Amino acid sequence: MAVTDAIADMLTVIRNGSRAKKEKVDVKNSKIGQKILTIFKDEGYIKNYKVIDDNKQGMIRVYLKYRESDKQPSITQITRISTPGLRKYSKRTELPRPLRGLGTAIISTPKGVITDKEARREKVGGEVICYIW
Repeated sequence: MAVTDAIADMLTVIRNGSRAKKEKVDVKNSKIGQKILTIFKDEGYIKNYKVIDDNKQGMIRVYLKYRESDKQPSITQITRISTPGLRKYSKRTELPRPLRGLGTAIISTPKGVITDKEARREKVGGEVICYIW
């Protein structure tokens, strides 16, 4: 039986939507998805998101962001690291620095889902969910 990876699905929809220069995309709603999208918004990768409450399964509408000057997507690369089949963990002393610190790693820690910079500040390690830059 195949294991579905809701986080990978969400990242793929966002990646494809930004490459196709869509204004907004819809992804399945999940608690961890909302936490990841909050980080994306705080870090400036997306404009905003909102939870859509309709008859079908819960969805999140993600409003994608583009640079004003040349209309290029704010998201250059977005990569899933830890998967259900192969979990990737980092100690607090070995936290990743995507794109030599210019990108952001999303880490699931005992203190919640946070960026690699916050994890260094809090001195915690955890599961590396994804990289984005």
